[in-house]
Amino acid sequence: MMMKQQQLILQERPNGLPDGNTFQFKEVEVASPKGNQVLLRTLYVSVDPYMRGRMSEGPSYVEPFEVGTPLNGGVVAQVVESNDEKLATGDLVTGNLAFQEYNVVEANRVRKVDTYGLSPSVALGVLGMPGLTAYFGMMHVGKPKEGETVVVSGAAGAVGQVAGQLAKKAGAHVIGIVGSKEKASYITETLGYDGAVEYKNGDVFGQLRKTCPDGIDVYFENVGGDISDAVWPQLNTFARVPVCGAISSYNLEEGELDKGLRVQGFLIKARAKMQGFLVGDFAKQYDEAYKVLGSAVSKGELKFEETIHEGFTAIPEAFLGLFSGENLGKQLVKVSDPS
Repeated sequence: MMMKQQQLILQERPNGLPDGNTFQFKEVEVASPKGNQVLLRTLYVSVDPYMRGRMSEGPSYVEPFEVGTPLNGGVVAQVVESNDEKLATGDLVTGNLAFQEYNVVEANRVRKVDTYGLSPSVALGVLGMPGLTAYFGMMHVGKPKEGETVVVSGAAGAVGQVAGQLAKKAGAHVIGIVGSKEKASYITETLGYDGAVEYKNGDVFGQLRKTCPDGIDVYFENVGGDISDAVWPQLNTFARVPVCGAISSYNLEEGELDKGLRVQGFLIKARAKMQGFLVGDFAKQYDEAYKVLGSAVSKGELKFEETIHEGFTAIPEAFLGLFSGENLGKQLVKVSDPS
């Protein structure tokens, strides 16, 4: 008998915040591997803010999801059956895969991972796309120097928690912008940030002025909106602004505009450099990042948290939780245990 599995389908494109009509679960058969293919059992699924853009039809830096087909993204899986000599049954792998309980893919579409004795989930967080994003955004674009002041928005998220620690390791004075007292305590007491700004307390400009009395040399941008508007007037001469994301505008409804301060005058005055980036821009340097991050994780020098939802059907709930700020660290869905 053929095995059955669930997959998560994009049922319709959302207008604004996705809801129950956006997603559909479908039962399908599990295919058998052929040629150089491998059969993979999903262990963890990554949900990430960028997925919201892929639910829309507009042009972007990555192809949109197709209505009626499975969503896809970061997955860590275990090899169940392999027709490729480089991968054996039981190996842990990661790749951009369909959101379903099993996947059959060519072996070269996934990468074998070393989790340093930790949960396989780390391959989707600190040792996955968020960790790489933090590394290249902070160290290659932001380039913090000893004694400089670095501000990270979304500081308790999957990328922010790593980015701030890398800046601290470079000798910078690091301030994180977060949405709760719990997250403020986490970044200061566990991650070693020098201070926190709680944006829900209001007066972000004043809080930044107090925690960054010498101005801001590097602003690692994850949020956008009013929070970032409070940063621009406080940029120092030759400041750097790595733009990783702008989650505050991801769920705008059709025709709604994201309006704020005009940033050009602040950039000219500070002679600041503002650069958007994608982790794929640095693909040829991934080994460099894996070496640094892997060493730090194996030695316990890089701290991180994960927020894990249980069960395949929890994927929509976990995804929507990103936009209410529920997650501490990386937001994940656990689908199954490794054998």
